[in-house]
Amino acid sequence: CTVSQTLCDELPNGGNPEVSEKILNFVEFYSQHLAVPIRRNLDDPLVQKGQALFAKAGCESCHKTNVKTGEREGLPALSNQIIHPYTDMLLHDMGEGLADNRPEYLANGREWRTAPLWGIGYTEEVNGHTYFLHDGRARNLMEAVLWHGGEAENAKQTVLTFSQTERDALIAFLNSL
Repeated sequence: CTVSQTLCDELPNGGNPEVSEKILNFVEFYSQHLAVPIRRNLDDPLVQKGQALFAKAGCESCHKTNVKTGEREGLPALSNQIIHPYTDMLLHDMGEGLADNRPEYLANGREWRTAPLWGIGYTEEVNGHTYFLHDGRARNLMEAVLWHGGEAENAKQTVLTFSQTERDALIAFLNSL
């Protein structure tokens, strides 16, 4: 609470610290062991075609399909697991169109961490919208793809060569994640 927030000081709080170490450990364990959203429609030919087009466009160069987790002492359920986050978690130059020119820590104003795509198909159901990218400027997944530039320019240009049917397949694949 700041000095000007007098009411804040009068409200009940959990003390200092607000939560015990034991409760914090339980919450941490719980959140670390939550499953990711399950993929849907794996056997749908449109989704399978979209997955092939995702690879053809070169999207997998940043949105890695398979990642192996590290060794976590005392947490065998999290250790050395193959997961499918569709990210490399690295910074990439996304071009002038997405640049905010605001450097933050190791990222310059044109770099963004590759967002994980797993669960992206649940965005509308969970959040009630389909706004994507760091600032919500893309109103749908295809717009998000088309905002890619910089290191992803070639992938975007490949997607632009796709027919409408192929683009629909690509979006069906993304929505399956």
